[in-house]
Amino acid sequence: MRCPVCAVDDDRVVDSRPTDNGTTVRRRRECGGCGRRFTTLERIEQPPLMVRKRSGSMSPFSRENVLEGMSRAAKNRVPMDDLRRAAIGVEARLRREQGNEVTSEQVGLAVLVELRDLDPVAYVRFASVYKNFQGPEDFESELSELRKDAPPKA
Repeated sequence: MRCPVCAVDDDRVVDSRPTDNGTTVRRRRECGGCGRRFTTLERIEQPPLMVRKRSGSMSPFSRENVLEGMSRAAKNRVPMDDLRRAAIGVEARLRREQGNEVTSEQVGLAVLVELRDLDPVAYVRFASVYKNFQGPEDFESELSELRKDAPPKA
């Protein structure tokens, strides 16, 4: 690491600790040339999560799009901070269970899992759009599945 003051490439780590969210490491360093201290943040760089759409095209995963869909379903029911954590959970679940390439169907099911834990009404709202409900019997079927406490079906 080059010193930001004197540009010497000789430093030592004085202190190292994870950040609050645990995804980065904060390191306090001391320059061997000028003695000044500076801080660096290290994080793991992951390859982009790619989503295969129904049309067959690929696009990068967008946490913002997931959050937007979840917030529409949970309008006036779930705090935005909870939705943000859930959107992060969707991405983490997909990376953990599916790797770096997922289908749009897998994204939708992961959203349903997160919404199921947050709010049953938001879950049914999202499911009605995602699963393209055509009538009251679709709602009844989904509600009976929700009452069984089973994971969402495609």
